[in-house]
Amino acid sequence: MTPDIWMILAFAGFLIAGVPVAFSLALAGSVGIVAGLSPDMLATLGTNTYNSIAKYPLIAIPLFILTGLIFERSGVALRLVRFAQALIGPRHGGLALVAVLVCMIMGGMSGSGPADAAAVAMVMLPSMTKAGYPKPFSATLIAASASTAILIPPSVALILYSIVVPGVDLRALFAAGLFPGILAGLALLLPAMIVAKRYGWEGTPVAGAETLTVRTTFRQALPALFAPVLILGGLRSGLFTPTEAAVVAVAYGTIVGLFLTKELSLRDLWELLGEAAIISGVVMLIIALAGIFAWAGTMLGTFRHLAEWIIGLTDNGVLLLVLVMLAVLVAGMLLDAISIYLIMMPVLIPVMQHFEWNPVWFGILLAMNIAIGQFTPPVAVNLMVTTEVAKIRLEETLGWALLFVVAMGCALALVAIFPSIALWLPSVLGYNI
Repeated sequence: MTPDIWMILAFAGFLIAGVPVAFSLALAGSVGIVAGLSPDMLATLGTNTYNSIAKYPLIAIPLFILTGLIFERSGVALRLVRFAQALIGPRHGGLALVAVLVCMIMGGMSGSGPADAAAVAMVMLPSMTKAGYPKPFSATLIAASASTAILIPPSVALILYSIVVPGVDLRALFAAGLFPGILAGLALLLPAMIVAKRYGWEGTPVAGAETLTVRTTFRQALPALFAPVLILGGLRSGLFTPTEAAVVAVAYGTIVGLFLTKELSLRDLWELLGEAAIISGVVMLIIALAGIFAWAGTMLGTFRHLAEWIIGLTDNGVLLLVLVMLAVLVAGMLLDAISIYLIMMPVLIPVMQHFEWNPVWFGILLAMNIAIGQFTPPVAVNLMVTTEVAKIRLEETLGWALLFVVAMGCALALVAIFPSIALWLPSVLGYNI
């Protein structure tokens, strides 16, 4: 067997054996280096891991993770829920509509699906259960809606994509993700409303919100609603770069929590810094150790051989795009977004260039596909969060998960067929696409 095959088989074997993805990538890369290059080349491991994370744009990832945690602890989700309910009022599917809307707005602050799912589930699940919604339905809907966080800017996944794919403007990616993110939310909302009406699930006001008016709840939710405006407005105006936007988001969230909602203390802030450091450490560890796999694959020509094999499957770009999307969907069921980008993009970049797919549009398609994977078992990070909050088993959500997979799959198909859904806004704003 060639060193390429040894490395790929080693990676698959480590994953099957239950080795964490980060260490599977590092060990498989080491196997490739020993088998195809020289054991002496193992001396490059330190350099490769350092070079993988020594990139300025990566600073935005831990900062946006911290932003999501700060807004979650600041009581922002509850204020958004109260405002949405006062606006919508009690009706069939009202709480489902509130859950989707709040998840999408929260996604515009954190850029992280699991953080979004945790914040909204803590507030919405008790109310939805009291209103007659089954816990498996509620948990799945919130998990699916929270997955739009990797589409609606700021998005941690899109930040990583802009780093992995050279020459892609992160501001263009952020703008391109907005309408597909909204479309994905609407696609989830439609079946949720139909099912709620069929079974007679009727929204009831959140506890303590019965006497609140739209004006009162809007005033309370205004700091949260202003956060996406601040981030996107600053990026559009050129006031700050995407990395600086993450710093602004943290500072703004801290001010909101300490002085406006007053639900965040300095002690809480210190704890959140530690929590964000742990989560960011896991993310950066994956990125760092994936550098070993990426370097070995490049030196051995593994990625080039795989890309040539994929291109040779068919001359039909549409058919190949469908095959790529199916492969990413399967990967999304097993791996997290960061691992998928780091493993698959070295192979997919030559394919994308061969068929002249727009890299911004292709990045949004990948993000939508990975979003579906975030609530599709067996490895569904968002669903794991919401089922833990709901105190139910993951298996109970399978039927509802399939319904929302089909719904978001339809939204993905629309963006694939009509690229202007993603590309219109960045082109209007004058970004390089």
